[in-house]
Amino acid sequence: MAGAARRRDGHIAQERMLEEAMAAIAENGLASLTMSALAERLGTSGGHILYYFGSKDLLLLAALRWSEAALTEERQALLGRRTTAERKLDRFLELYLPRGPRDPRWMLWIELWARTPANEALREAQEEMDLAWQQDLEALLSKGVAQGRFPDLDVPARASELLALLDGLSTRVVLSRGTPGPDPRPALEIARAAADRLIGRS
Repeated sequence: MAGAARRRDGHIAQERMLEEAMAAIAENGLASLTMSALAERLGTSGGHILYYFGSKDLLLLAALRWSEAALTEERQALLGRRTTAERKLDRFLELYLPRGPRDPRWMLWIELWARTPANEALREAQEEMDLAWQQDLEALLSKGVAQGRFPDLDVPARASELLALLDGLSTRVVLSRGTPGPDPRPALEIARAAADRLIGRS
């Protein structure tokens, strides 16, 4: 029983660290997130954080996985919802795009993309999370085709193209560069228009 209690306490401690890491990124940006700064927010030591995560890269990856896990649950619920394929696709776009220029999940994605060429573990984790989005979008589109809501199309190709476009839009929102700018709403409208062109409607 004592061992189980320690495991629960450790899980709670990690969750708290990840929550604070995401909050710090949203408030001050990723560059300001250091182990010592995070430890100060938590009232602990950098060594204590390293005990759980091992390195800053692994902390960032854990934070991204933690954030993505919640979105995975939302996507799964979306796929099972009794509504039209068009509405599901629209909601999928909203889930994918950042909520604004300081969206910590997207700031983490951009940071980890830059680090993956030199880090095999990060690259594999990124591919795993990317694949989950791809598979869920393919499932959504395939069902829409089967129901006659979308025309017959190359589902894997269209899903890959749409996700690539969403990545570009999301990066612009987070970095606040050019169109569509820092406001996420124009990005959603662009994404909807692109989805209509790539997928179409029956």
